[in-house]
Amino acid sequence: MSEEIKYEDSELYKIRHSAAHVMAQAVLGVFPEAKYTIGPPVKDGFYYDFELPRTLTPQDLKQIQKRMRKTLSRQYDFEKQVLSADEAREIFKNQPYKLELIAGLEAGGVDEYGEKLEGEVEISTYTHDNFVDLCRGPHVENTSQINAKAVKLMSIAGAYWRGDENNQQLQRIYGTAWNTKEELDAHLWQIEEAKKRDHRKLGKELDIFAFDEEVGPGLPLWLPNGAVIVEELEQLAKQMEREAGYKQVRTPHLTKEDLFIRSGHLPYYAESMYPPMEMEGGKYYIKPMNCPMHHKIFAARPHSYRDLPIRLAEYGTCYRYEKSGELFGLMRVRSMQMNDAHIYCSEAQFEEEFMAVIDLYMKYFKIFNIEKYVMRFSTHAKEGLGKKYVDNERLWLKTEDMVRQAMQNGGVRYVEVEDEAAFYGPKIDVQVWSAIGREFTLATNQVDFSVPAKFDLKFTNANNEDEIPLCIHRAPLSTHERMIGFLIEHYAGIFPVWIAPVQAVLIPITDDHLDYAYEVKKKLELLGMRVEVAADSGRMSAKIRKAQKKKVPYMLVVGDKEVEAGAVALRMRDGEDRGAISVDEFITLATKTIAERT
Repeated sequence: MSEEIKYEDSELYKIRHSAAHVMAQAVLGVFPEAKYTIGPPVKDGFYYDFELPRTLTPQDLKQIQKRMRKTLSRQYDFEKQVLSADEAREIFKNQPYKLELIAGLEAGGVDEYGEKLEGEVEISTYTHDNFVDLCRGPHVENTSQINAKAVKLMSIAGAYWRGDENNQQLQRIYGTAWNTKEELDAHLWQIEEAKKRDHRKLGKELDIFAFDEEVGPGLPLWLPNGAVIVEELEQLAKQMEREAGYKQVRTPHLTKEDLFIRSGHLPYYAESMYPPMEMEGGKYYIKPMNCPMHHKIFAARPHSYRDLPIRLAEYGTCYRYEKSGELFGLMRVRSMQMNDAHIYCSEAQFEEEFMAVIDLYMKYFKIFNIEKYVMRFSTHAKEGLGKKYVDNERLWLKTEDMVRQAMQNGGVRYVEVEDEAAFYGPKIDVQVWSAIGREFTLATNQVDFSVPAKFDLKFTNANNEDEIPLCIHRAPLSTHERMIGFLIEHYAGIFPVWIAPVQAVLIPITDDHLDYAYEVKKKLELLGMRVEVAADSGRMSAKIRKAQKKKVPYMLVVGDKEVEAGAVALRMRDGEDRGAISVDEFITLATKTIAERT
């Protein structure tokens, strides 16, 4: 176990925050009349928003970066000064956005985003060279600690002051900064590689999914190729869950509001739910999660301690009203099919059940060749009790210790992060990295010590007394939407044979070989393979290129020699030509590869 170093406390955060100030100085050097606003570090970089006399161009970025390098070649200290509001107003008398920020700080400690600041609030500036900015910090000691060769201005975008479209539109300059040029180069490579692997781009090229405005934003349509991948993921999960003792259940897509009031999701979760439908004197909601209905299934009949653990799994579709600006391909949608399950167990069974879920993660990592991952143990914060978290400090501490002990006993490395727990209990969130090093949040394993009591869930223990079970919410494969979005990037669309939408294409050299191609197709399909015949009139080389573009694992060319020998000429999607092999040899090769999910 280790405590995670928060980004806000890292040296890289200070470097990027300081680089934002250097960039603002450079912008003012090019545009002395500019009005500057805020410039925070963000993931992988920084930005700064400006009101400028004209629209920026890429040539402007080059000029700004040139000025930055000149500043970074010298050693200017970042000096902090705490001021009164009047003193700050005098410094920024020609900067209206800074004056607005000062007024917020003076009036009651409101930050640049309009959020209330905790604790004692001070007004401070940071100065380097001739540039002064209203800022809380932190910064590096001096500009020489920022490697000029590891800083790059990336792009220009529009932004509204304080994110409100009713406010002045500004121009935002994004930059990135790293410790070394090698780190910068790696970051730029990753960006370019991510563009090639963008799941939205490849999803369209490979006919996996589509969106349609008449259907609605955030509501993906799975095309036949995508439906194959969904089915394969579901079959994999069901196979592994059967082996682990899960039982499949099914629940409706909508329910009366009473259920979500009882679970606590209303009004707490209302903003993420679709509006209710009113009928028969009541309100019905489309479900945003399966758990309340699974609790009802558990409660449908009495249970003894001998029945436990009870593991209920479902691939039900849920609906969440994500904000339009947050929708992103398959990674952020409004309709999602969850790899969902709930485990009801006694306290004595908790560790074994919780760690069995962690073990399931590990099996999936091996199957999908996920080499880098982090288990984030998310705990509560005492000040959030009754608001962000269930108000029961004793049970929070108890269940957090149970999770901590289970992970330590299992020898599983994790980082502990405060104030990121679920509403009803601690959780493990699983961060994974794709093949090009991009980070994704995929899976979750959550403890629920609160909601079972709200649903009067109970079992009869060995002393013939009623006892409330613990509930573990788990989704090792996340939603199928998010998982497939990740896999498209991870594999660059070159899916392993078992999950490839089309596993083989038969390519007849002439129309005379079509009948044989269809005979082989039928034989392979009877074994469960997904096979197509390239029956169009194009040249053989064009058919091969088309299959390679669609990233089909096996191309089976058939001509006179193959027909006579009962064979196929095997070509792989990477261009390798393996020559003629018998159909039976190919079947042995392909079915073994598919069965082993290699």
